[in-house]
Amino acid sequence: MDALSRSLERRTVAAYAVGSLATGGFATLPGLVLVYFLTDTLGVAALAAGAIVTVAKVWDVLIDPVIGARSDQSLARTGSRRRYMVWGALTIPALFALTFAAPASLGPVASGLWVLVAFLLSATAFSLFQVPYVALPAELVKRYDERTRLLTWRVVVLTVALLLFGAGGPALRAVPGDDGTGYLLMGAVAGVVIGAGMLVASRVAPTDIPRASVRATASLAQNYSGGVDALRRSRAFRALLSTYMLQCLAAGLMLAGAQFVATWVLRSELAVTPLFVALIAPAVLLAPAWGVLARRIGKERGFVLASIGFTVATLLLLGLLWAPGPWVYAPIALAGASFAGMQAFPLAMLPDVISDDARRHGSGHAGVIGGLWSAGETTGLGFGAILFTVVLALTGYVESTGGTSVDQSASAVAGIVVAFSIVPATLVAASLATLRRYPLRRADIDGAGDDAP
Repeated sequence: MDALSRSLERRTVAAYAVGSLATGGFATLPGLVLVYFLTDTLGVAALAAGAIVTVAKVWDVLIDPVIGARSDQSLARTGSRRRYMVWGALTIPALFALTFAAPASLGPVASGLWVLVAFLLSATAFSLFQVPYVALPAELVKRYDERTRLLTWRVVVLTVALLLFGAGGPALRAVPGDDGTGYLLMGAVAGVVIGAGMLVASRVAPTDIPRASVRATASLAQNYSGGVDALRRSRAFRALLSTYMLQCLAAGLMLAGAQFVATWVLRSELAVTPLFVALIAPAVLLAPAWGVLARRIGKERGFVLASIGFTVATLLLLGLLWAPGPWVYAPIALAGASFAGMQAFPLAMLPDVISDDARRHGSGHAGVIGGLWSAGETTGLGFGAILFTVVLALTGYVESTGGTSVDQSASAVAGIVVAFSIVPATLVAASLATLRRYPLRRADIDGAGDDAP
């Protein structure tokens, strides 16, 4: 009996979900503190910090499709994607710690280059895991609702990871009492947890998938052309990816802005922890509820409702311009509840896209599609942080080194609020237009019967 014929066991759901400790941690902690680490500890100018993040994210975009294609080729040769996942798990702990080990004493240029190189290597290790990980659901289970179940619990763990890293990371950073040691401690502990999550999830990768009709070797150009072909031929993939990229752009922007909102709007650097608790606690509680809703009305309609809720919540945050205070935790909680659906639904829809493409054009391309998906996610999250640094620069934000006290102008504080509210709300509202073009429904997946991959 091959992997596609097995029922979805609880241990499979649990082991796959643990991988989100890695995806949540790697997406959250750099997105939350890396720009702040560069500008307010290492003294790197805001635009230069944004450039560092830009280079790292462009690198991700370049390598993810290649890793996806190579993952498909590995599957064709061995019947499994596990090898790449294990490589990523074993190498990321040291590389992630190294990213936050740059000493301010080197000066802004040298320390900025240190962070850039270390983060590039960390991103490579992460992609070795993440791209095959994204491709696995289509190979683990084939039914519409079972995929929702698998990905819903992944999102539950993902939201726990967001809380663990988003709230625990800054708290851990504060333990030693100085920025340099604190960031290193945070990076080292986080790297170990990320690597452990990767290693557990790698064990769920099937080892007996029927060999796909993918060339055992392919040139670099063919790796990229395979991804472009998948995007060109699948209307469902184009619609889902563009929607998800817009929403990741909004999420990346807010993630990069959270620490700045805590420090300069709420006037407490440690306020980032309750902000994250307010965001993630509702997401943890309501992620299963989104799964129940999906079984009743479909993933696509649920995705629309979650996106609308997030748009409303972020618009309410504009009130921080006039009355910063504890009331902010209410719209943040609404955004968190909506964010759980905005994660669960597209992730559960992606395996449907992969199986639909396989039915129409042949199997063996899940890694290519997963690579493009990871590249799109990285682009959105990364350029969200970059967009935030552009707003900082345009509104006059003043960078500093660790231990140095500065004041920000009213325009800089207003820029932080606008980038944290109106801009992400606009992006998510725009994503609803691309979501309307998504064509697949339950009958398209379950109605395919035994022909569905």
